[in-house]
Amino acid sequence: MPKDDIVYLGHMLDMTRKAVARVVGKSRDDFETDEDLRLVVAHLVQIIGEAAAQVSPPMRQAHPEIPWNQITGIRHHIVHGYMSVDWGILWRVATCNLPLLAEALERIVPPDEA
Repeated sequence: MPKDDIVYLGHMLDMTRKAVARVVGKSRDDFETDEDLRLVVAHLVQIIGEAAAQVSPPMRQAHPEIPWNQITGIRHHIVHGYMSVDWGILWRVATCNLPLLAEALERIVPPDEA
């Protein structure tokens, strides 16, 4: 595995874990009423998307279980469509998709890189 890919995958995993940790024990209402929480989660999702965009095409092809296009797509939407972010979608990403992403990344990233 190329060193750069390990770095970016490890960064994705780290940021994914941070985002999941931020929403554990929170309700959708907590998320909707806590602007700081929404902004932190949005920022972490942006970082995850940017790191995903840096992963090499061969690594992406080797791991089709990772939804690369959706990850980079939501990053683009948050960054470029910041006035129309659907917080409900971001909540589902943080509470449903990111825990699954963390599990998938844990199977790829060497333990000493996580």
